Amino acid sequence: MARRGVGLERLGFPPRRRLRRKSDFDAAYAEGRRFGDGFFGIVARANAATGPRLGLAVATKVAGSSVERNRIRRLIRESFRLRQRQLPALDIVVSARARARGARNTELTASLERLWDKVTEQCASLPRS
Repeated sequence: MARRGVGLERLGFPPRRRLRRKSDFDAAYAEGRRFGDGFFGIVARANAATGPRLGLAVATKVAGSSVERNRIRRLIRESFRLRQRQLPALDIVVSARARARGARNTELTASLERLWDKVTEQCASLPRS
């Protein structure tokens, strides 16, 4: 029986991959490049860390009930978790837009995939801060 995770790259979402401090969010908003579509807005700023870090901004006003907000947050985290190895070293803040409320999971996941591709393409050469 093969051991779990042997030979496979771990795709966790450890604390070092999360934006937590207000100063990190403020720096991303002030200096970051903006991307978006009807479901999500993304702000990406180069960082000095060893890889990408994710911050979430899913407001009650936009997403409604806690059940809906948490569903959207889970989808964003899972999409980031699966793509983190392909993303450059960036601080990324993802915010939900009104159209995300009630949208199907497949629509939201496809939207995030397109946005991750755009972020990777346009931010791969940003100087580290």
